[in-house]
Amino acid sequence: MTGIIVKAMSGFYYVHTEEQGVVACRGRGRLRHQQVTPLVGDRVELTCQDDGTGRVEAILPRLNQFRRPMAANIQQMVLVASGATPVTDPYLIDRMIAMAEWKGCEPIVCFNKCDLCRMDELAGVYQAAGFQTFQVSAETGEGVDELAAALSGKVSAFTGNSGVGKSSLLNALDPTFALRVGEVSQKLGRGRHTTRHVELFPVRGGLVADTPGFSALDAEEMEQVPRQELAGVFREFAPYTGLCRFAGCAHYKERDCAVRQAVKEGRIASSRYDSYARLYAQALTHKSWPGGGKA
Repeated sequence: MTGIIVKAMSGFYYVHTEEQGVVACRGRGRLRHQQVTPLVGDRVELTCQDDGTGRVEAILPRLNQFRRPMAANIQQMVLVASGATPVTDPYLIDRMIAMAEWKGCEPIVCFNKCDLCRMDELAGVYQAAGFQTFQVSAETGEGVDELAAALSGKVSAFTGNSGVGKSSLLNALDPTFALRVGEVSQKLGRGRHTTRHVELFPVRGGLVADTPGFSALDAEEMEQVPRQELAGVFREFAPYTGLCRFAGCAHYKERDCAVRQAVKEGRIASSRYDSYARLYAQALTHKSWPGGGKA
């Protein structure tokens, strides 16, 4: 039979099947020999044993796979951010957007804690760039129904820095989850990691992954988009990329660059371009990046 891995923990893969519900499985030895690690979100073939457990026999072809969060076949990546403690650096949002775009996954930008701090200006930047953008409050419920509608029928993953309220948002979407949430350190201004593993939860006819939070240092260790492909994952660059003076313009330091001119004229947000330039500079220091776009 086939199913989808909804949780991976302590060497077990918990596979949801239509026939037998969730089956706790081990992976076949040949998967290790093939150096293939099953991921949450994987569609798999499995066999059931007499004691009710199962074996993952094979992993079906993936739409994509991510190193952070450790998940596969994600259709929508929900970048959860906050303008209240902890304050999310827009660069972290842009880095995850770039990765999602490269992996063939639709980014959604979600500003939580809008009851404490509204993010109208920054939300406008992402709306203007063509991204679904929400301002929500897990505490008051504001915007939660609108976010739920965007999740309906899709496989999505919540990601973001620690303390922004990913688990709290899932609890707001369905209080029966009763996920553990942590307090934000007032001294350090950042959250504590309360989610330790990736797990898929059913939400409004779709599936949503709760994932461990990360710090700015963790972000520096994430997969990177190759510099040759980086401009292509900043979607607001598209109207200008063919108008530069030089063919193959990197939009970094070249003269007569239409993208940089659009930034100067306010047609591309400077915060977005600054993130692009930062990512491009990092990519210049590496000959190649491991991994690839779609799996």
